[in-house]
Amino acid sequence: MAASLTSPLCDQQHSNSNERYEETLAKLPIGKGWATEHLVHYQGFWLTPRTALKGLMWIQDHFNPRATDIFLASSPKTGTTWLKALIFAIVNRTRYGISDHPLLTAGPHDCFPFLDTYVDGNNRSLHELDVLPSPRLLSTHLPLGLLPNSMTDDQSCRLVYICRDPKDVLVSKWLFLNKLRPRQLPPLSLEEAFELFCQGVSHYGPYWNHVLGYWKASLENPEKILFLKYEDLKKDPFVVVKRLGEFIGHPFSLEEESGGVVEGILKLCSFENLSNLEVNKTSVLKYSRDIRVDNRDFFRKGEVGDGNNYLTEEMIQRLNAIISEKLLGSGLELGN
Repeated sequence: MAASLTSPLCDQQHSNSNERYEETLAKLPIGKGWATEHLVHYQGFWLTPRTALKGLMWIQDHFNPRATDIFLASSPKTGTTWLKALIFAIVNRTRYGISDHPLLTAGPHDCFPFLDTYVDGNNRSLHELDVLPSPRLLSTHLPLGLLPNSMTDDQSCRLVYICRDPKDVLVSKWLFLNKLRPRQLPPLSLEEAFELFCQGVSHYGPYWNHVLGYWKASLENPEKILFLKYEDLKKDPFVVVKRLGEFIGHPFSLEEESGGVVEGILKLCSFENLSNLEVNKTSVLKYSRDIRVDNRDFFRKGEVGDGNNYLTEEMIQRLNAIISEKLLGSGLELGN
């Protein structure tokens, strides 16, 4: 029988995880943060210490995946919000009507929580996660190689990954994280963010290594991991949504397709609709004890290629060259 949330065993597990976190943190190299003062370098990736690193260790120590779980993995600012809404709507399409849909009154991140910050080291969060009904929809920004084997080896649960043109990711991340940067820290300039990104020093970066980890795994195990590009979702959302439904075990019937169900989901989850909802204009998402984000900041433009409007031609050429070199031989192409 599992230990109760107030049992001595549970308290000891809590203490052990905190000790491991503190001991590990003290030994890690430090880099410049985008929304925080520092990032730490852990097993090849740059993480925020109090949220990403601590959340990772709690996931590794305590998280128990279910065969029915559906995970969404992504690097920040690659289309996570849109894909969360789409998957939630696909899974729950027979449960809710359009007029009473939860997405009308709750943001996509509330309907589809981040595992990274959900399990943040307090027993109440662990309990709430454990009692969520199946299928649980949980997202993560963590690289594949840092996830526990229990999440990656189980062939039953499904994992969807989305990536995006690195130039759009860089600019969107810079604009977004500057809004979260504490007032006592000066704003991060685009030039500085660009240099850090090119060096791989960004949240959950290097970006190319994050993408390659999931890309290679999707080739080896396509029934476990579905690899998507934001640009493909923008270009032909109907086809991608149908593919999503099939992959996560909620395929659309011919009757649903002819009856406009797919189009209804696309309309409900469109940028225009979600960004104009009151909940996404005024509500705040509590990422963790320390981080709160206005829902409206998750909806900027949602366009392909907007990064080119901010970067100089020299920046564009340099970043394209870096990405081409890093992806060489992988069979994957990102951006242009």
